[in-house]
Amino acid sequence: MISTRMSSLHISISAEPVFNILGVPVTNSIVTSWAITTLIIIFVIAQSRNFKLKGKLGKTQLFLEIIIESLYNLIVSITGIAKAKVFFPLVTTFFFFIVPSNWSGLLPGAGTIGFEGVLKGKEVFIPILRAPTADLNTTLALALIAMVAVQAYGFRYLGLDYLKKFFDFSNPIKAFVGILELISDISKVISFAFRLFGNIFAGEVLLAVIAFLTASFLPVAPLPFYGLELFVGLIQGLVFMMLATVFINMATLGHGDDHAETHASHK
Repeated sequence: MISTRMSSLHISISAEPVFNILGVPVTNSIVTSWAITTLIIIFVIAQSRNFKLKGKLGKTQLFLEIIIESLYNLIVSITGIAKAKVFFPLVTTFFFFIVPSNWSGLLPGAGTIGFEGVLKGKEVFIPILRAPTADLNTTLALALIAMVAVQAYGFRYLGLDYLKKFFDFSNPIKAFVGILELISDISKVISFAFRLFGNIFAGEVLLAVIAFLTASFLPVAPLPFYGLELFVGLIQGLVFMMLATVFINMATLGHGDDHAETHASHK
């Protein structure tokens, strides 16, 4: 976590434990994740009660419908209508969790409200709030969920034939390609996790360093970078959602389906 105080700049790649539950440490990134999840659930329940199918729509419902319809059309352009209806709930859940998580580190008090604690034998300042996606544990968990979904949908659409993607020993070339596919799926977990974590953590470091260096003579210096980080947080959520959609869709295609689907999309 990155936190700034008048006399020091504290940077920690790992999330700091805030309290324990039955001996299990709960970090500040988990606390923020719980808060974001709770707020999303409350918001969805509140809006579902006010949902209208006809008549004059409220501004909030209209805004949400524009966002959801745009995301749905984007997924349809990647997978087609039939698969979009299946993939849409999962991949948009990634989007609606990741974007607020990315932005949570920009809130007033994130990184600055906390307490003095002992961590690894040293007395350090421990912030209560930390952006979940600025913690590699969270991004790794999201990456694993995405790739488990890839395999699950692969089996759902292709059955046991999906295993031929990795273990086809009918000839040496296919066997070698299968090994490459297996390595590729493992590397996607690493790519998912580090891309999201790196972008968000680096942005928070940039903001903290600028705020620390300019606090005494130009306190508004970080403001343009806050706008940049809002944009980056949105784009990273969109990128994660799109990549998950592409990988899931590719897993549902059988041998030779890639060319057929590409040809059909250009008709």
